[in-house]
Amino acid sequence: MFSRRKFLSKLGLTTFGIGLSGVYSSCNANDKAGPTATIDQLAKNERKAKPTIISTWYHGLPANEAGWKIIEKGGRAVDAVEQGVRVPEADPKSTSVGYGGKPDREGNVTLDACIMDEKGNCGSVCFLKNFMHPISVARKVMDESPHVMMAGIGAQEFALSKGFKKMNLLTPESKIAWEEWTTENNYKPMINVENHDTIGMLALDQSGHMAGACTTSGLAYKMHGRVGDSPIIGAGLFVDNEVGGAVATGHGEKVIETVGSFLVVELMRQGASPQEACEEAVHRIIKRNKDYQDIQIGYLAMNMKGDIGSFCIHKGFNYALYQDEKNQMVESKFYHKN
Repeated sequence: MFSRRKFLSKLGLTTFGIGLSGVYSSCNANDKAGPTATIDQLAKNERKAKPTIISTWYHGLPANEAGWKIIEKGGRAVDAVEQGVRVPEADPKSTSVGYGGKPDREGNVTLDACIMDEKGNCGSVCFLKNFMHPISVARKVMDESPHVMMAGIGAQEFALSKGFKKMNLLTPESKIAWEEWTTENNYKPMINVENHDTIGMLALDQSGHMAGACTTSGLAYKMHGRVGDSPIIGAGLFVDNEVGGAVATGHGEKVIETVGSFLVVELMRQGASPQEACEEAVHRIIKRNKDYQDIQIGYLAMNMKGDIGSFCIHKGFNYALYQDEKNQMVESKFYHKN
């Protein structure tokens, strides 16, 4: 998709050495100023961007507000994304995330989440029951365990050992909806044309560092034990502090099959803009699935300059953008009109 010639032209270079001579300038006894810059300094200056938070769907608006309170005080991006996505996790009206999430076909609310910081550290939990904030359990896995992912009963035991309290996540409203569904017992993934899906969040802090988080209760009435893309590093979320980050939403199986968020970030590494990368990742899924009209996938990405891109199969995906003291919804570009 991106030839070497096109990649170099994007950078404005015709040879590898142009523009780097100052980096390697020697310093003698009479050169009080020293070298003009180091490679690390140049990289840091290049990626310096406005503090920004982006997150999927309307529940991203209050999530962004919570994250911004940390960003505006000079806090780390990883703390911002954790605190941000905890908001929909605790909101019983957000029926696809955390408390109030719709259960699997057996009536169990099972949660998936992952988090990734600017250093490439990451933590994940999947098939977790009875804990409101899986993102914070995932953070503990990242910070206080030798592992990246923990699942099921093991993840529950780990959460208890770290002081998290168990609670029933099935609200009366979600229980009624599940009981009504059991009368037909007809499972089919639905196109996400409304606000009823995963929250994925990316944040750039004042130091120019990026982190991301993703959390969900997964597809409503899924098979017991099903895990989607949201807790999988590289599928539902990927962050590279030299390049940027991406999150996914929609039919998780299709994201996993193409390692979607990692693909978006790697395309950006090769010179694609966030918008170009999101579009190519969606096109990869369309090419692999003749029934793409029946599925929805959306990608949201940001590079280290603060450029943003989003793309989805069907009209209806949107995201919340917090930048320059403004928190607003943005409609994603799309491939196919319903």
